[in-house]
Amino acid sequence: MEADYVIVGAGSAGCAMAYRLAEAGRKVLVIEHGGTDAGPFIQMPAALSYPMNMGIYDWGFQSEPEPHLGNRRLATPRGKVIGGSSSINGMVYVRGHARDFDHWAEAGAAGWGYADVLPYFKRMEHSHGGDGAEWRGTSGPLHITRGPRANPLFHAFVEAGKQAGYPVTEDYNGRQQEGFGPMEATIWKGRRWSAANAYLKPALKGPNCSVVRAFARRVVIENGRAVGVEVMRGGTVEVIRARAEVILAASSINTPKILMLSGIGAAAHLAEHGVTVVADRPGVGANLQDHLEIYMQFASLQPITLYKYWNLWGKAVIGAQWLLTGTGLGASNQFESCAFIRSKAGVDYPDIQYHFLPIAVRYDGKVAAEGHGFQAHVGPMRSPSRGAITLRSGRPEDAPVIRFNYMSTEADWQDFRACVRLTREVFGQEAFKPYVKREIQPGAGVETDAEIDAFIREHAESAYHPCGTARMGRADDPLAVVDPECRVIGVEGLRVADSSIFPRIPNGNLNGPSIMVGEKAADHVLGRGMLAPLNAEPWVNPDWRASQR
Repeated sequence: MEADYVIVGAGSAGCAMAYRLAEAGRKVLVIEHGGTDAGPFIQMPAALSYPMNMGIYDWGFQSEPEPHLGNRRLATPRGKVIGGSSSINGMVYVRGHARDFDHWAEAGAAGWGYADVLPYFKRMEHSHGGDGAEWRGTSGPLHITRGPRANPLFHAFVEAGKQAGYPVTEDYNGRQQEGFGPMEATIWKGRRWSAANAYLKPALKGPNCSVVRAFARRVVIENGRAVGVEVMRGGTVEVIRARAEVILAASSINTPKILMLSGIGAAAHLAEHGVTVVADRPGVGANLQDHLEIYMQFASLQPITLYKYWNLWGKAVIGAQWLLTGTGLGASNQFESCAFIRSKAGVDYPDIQYHFLPIAVRYDGKVAAEGHGFQAHVGPMRSPSRGAITLRSGRPEDAPVIRFNYMSTEADWQDFRACVRLTREVFGQEAFKPYVKREIQPGAGVETDAEIDAFIREHAESAYHPCGTARMGRADDPLAVVDPECRVIGVEGLRVADSSIFPRIPNGNLNGPSIMVGEKAADHVLGRGMLAPLNAEPWVNPDWRASQR
């Protein structure tokens, strides 16, 4: 088997690349270990807690014991299905702040500043609502919608933010990220609009794109050039050859693992595991970043939360309505209001994100014992902590070692304490007076720094945004893995295009920026000019130096 381009991973970036390369007339073969995304567990937005907890759809990774979080192992779900993690995620759509991408460019990713990436965000989007044509795309493959916000709690959250002195933004993906407002989602006509639905399935209808279900073991490199991918398929090891290039889009967990097994990584580490060194790139697997969050939960005075449906009968009714009509509560991920705020004066753009949810429940589907309640997921956006992905062995079938090294700096603890105290202030506003009965967690008794720290240590969870493990930078940067055209430094014919290449984690959820990477990388692969930069001027709070809001 061979094709012009062999892409490893049918995830957010891989699907977008496959679509654009096939559209340009290139023969593309996508290797995906997972299977079909058919069925209500993936396609029904409200069922989002199921696929990320199902082994058929999830790689089932876990971190090593995290020393600063009481040696807990944290779940690290990654999609093992067409669409990748876009088929098991919470469907929240966030581009990231303009300053995030300007930082990428300053860190050595020339051509990836906000002016450079904005045209690619616009090309990929079909935005239903939000700022106008200067900021948003309206004809791309990726449908982006807003929930109905029928529950009064969604409006109470935004109003409380306003009462606390924060701005309101009608489109955090447009000119102004900072503030409280409606949340956007990759949902279309009541279904999860994953990268598989938006990009891969349309590409597969044409003559140039096909998917091979196989387990990618390593990149085959001959005389310094990637010529194919060694896979396990049906119990047999074979090589799928690439006439032009191999592109890794296998996630920030699996991409560095495959690079290392292919001989690209820190030479001493590869030698430990008996892997022959092709390119000594110590940045492979390093620079691992993520977002941590806590759930601040409140008991409700009124029985208006989703808890009334949290039983077999309620779920059956919602499921039946969705299956028959594609509408109702099943057609929303229930994240319909949100906020991006700054933690303190002197921070120039938001570094705290909120997801608001009208039920008190965990990602794994375990509901708060309190009954009727609601919650805000809150966490800092730019942790200085860095972890690493390393090989467990030289065997491709063994999961890599994942060490996030969460909360390893004093700044992490300061930022999280600010999250707790600022959140309590929001929920203490007049807008929530008719609804807040009491704080379930952390609980009113958790007040001092030490008490808050103990709560964080026990309860902080990953927001499932791992990235940065094959960092993009200047070709002469010894810790960069790919250059600004996504080419692996030191190997010909090999690129990486997924969240691994992010120099620093952007604000918010990573599905949007990952798809953008696939879109932009496709133009680099095709060797055609980039879309013209757009110099739209994003809003930055004029008083950021002096005030927190």
